[in-house]
Amino acid sequence: MLSARSLFQEIVDDDASFQLFCSIAASGEAQGGWENARIAALVPESMRDMAPKITRHGADEDKHGRIFHALLRKRGLPAVPVPPETDYTMLLERRGIGLAHTKLRADEPLSEQDIVVYLAHSRVTEQRAADQMDMLVRDFGEHPELGRAIRMISNDETNHLAYCHEELLRLARAGHGRTIQRVLRESALAEIAVYRDVSLAVMDHMGRILKWPRPKAAVLAAGIRAVHGYERFAGWHRMVSLAMPERRDALGGPAATAPEFA
Repeated sequence: MLSARSLFQEIVDDDASFQLFCSIAASGEAQGGWENARIAALVPESMRDMAPKITRHGADEDKHGRIFHALLRKRGLPAVPVPPETDYTMLLERRGIGLAHTKLRADEPLSEQDIVVYLAHSRVTEQRAADQMDMLVRDFGEHPELGRAIRMISNDETNHLAYCHEELLRLARAGHGRTIQRVLRESALAEIAVYRDVSLAVMDHMGRILKWPRPKAAVLAAGIRAVHGYERFAGWHRMVSLAMPERRDALGGPAATAPEFA
């Protein structure tokens, strides 16, 4: 029987598929770390109080990248190039979601609206990350090789999502409500399409590495498209709602280190 647990177990058990999985994850986390560091450096003067939290967010993402590289080193595996069709962050940028990298590479301060766009985009992508890590913790939280790393990353992603909710609610009260709702909707609809495409591409690569039979690959692809259909019809609403989180000021302190991995 196909399940998320059995599929991930297959990927983890094979060195080549595990190598690709960790390489893709490490690359995405490193990209997120760079983006947050640049945003923190360019925060407008009127929002400078947010810079430490954005910096903390980026430090967490950098840490996650180091964790995935450490998992590779434990198996004696180098990172491999990330196929472009599996590059989630690059594909989102191409769709105009989030802040353009040309803007982040410049030395001009960002606007308040830029920060609103950044947070709304992050609320959507952090929902995806938190959901994925919740699933991995449920199925692999006690795994002898991966469990500690998965639990640490999952806790961070929950913090990131809480931070986005809290900051967006604060900005909505400050008069940015309409912009927030517009950007949330645009980001969510674009994200679910990119997530579908990336998922199909990753499963295609994994299927070739693991030599999955055509019927199995077809069932997996159909499942991915069915999830996208549900999200496109109704599931995206969950990605745009805002509620005060249980974890308040989730990024208010320094980033936790990961000496056992880094």
